[in-house]
Amino acid sequence: MTENGQNRGYIARDRDRQPDAYTPGYKTSVKRSPQAALLSFPTTLSEETSPVFGHGLIGKLDNDLIHNYAKPGESAIGPRIIVYGRLLDETGRGVPGALLEFWQANAGGRYRHKKEGYIAPLDPNFGGCGRLITGEDGSYEFRTIQPGPYPWPNGPNEWRPAHIHFSVFGHGFAQRLITQMYFEGDPLIPLCPIVGVLKSQQAIDDLTAPLDMNRTLPMDARAYKFDIVLRGRRQTYFENRREGL
Repeated sequence: MTENGQNRGYIARDRDRQPDAYTPGYKTSVKRSPQAALLSFPTTLSEETSPVFGHGLIGKLDNDLIHNYAKPGESAIGPRIIVYGRLLDETGRGVPGALLEFWQANAGGRYRHKKEGYIAPLDPNFGGCGRLITGEDGSYEFRTIQPGPYPWPNGPNEWRPAHIHFSVFGHGFAQRLITQMYFEGDPLIPLCPIVGVLKSQQAIDDLTAPLDMNRTLPMDARAYKFDIVLRGRRQTYFENRREGL
């Protein structure tokens, strides 16, 4: 593999870096984890080539969660933030034209979902989801509000740290990867059983976005940087596929 005349070589995946499927501390993994050896099936032509998403479907406010669900002249409640970064391959090159979707709880820690059980109030001006297409250098940026932590029934008194979910589509819907981003300095991160399935501090750090004061907007929004690496030993932890794309 070469780029600009330089031999970048092949970067093998570090499969031991990924968490075990069966982790009793994360209660729902007990029923979700495989009970028999995994089987690999070759992909079909339809999975590799279709269906595809149309770039023309992206609206001008799809990457602005502060306003994309709000009434005219109003906005979502909560601390405003910018989340930005790049979608990268295993050699650090940007991946252009990928569909990036994101969803989250509101500032009070509540999702807009009919089965949501948390008693925190809904924000009538916050829908909690958005999407965009990565740029030519794999870059992305969206505006949102800082999501709140929330309790969940994994144990008698457990709380999820503030987080944003990410979905990455390649050039077909079968190429989908899902992960989530945490925020630097959140004291709930080391207490979360889902985070606890990760095998190293480096893996946790790779899912934790640092505050970037250089990208903040004065009197408006803080900024957090989150890069997503698709393959190789530096691959971001993805919830739905060990091997990546």
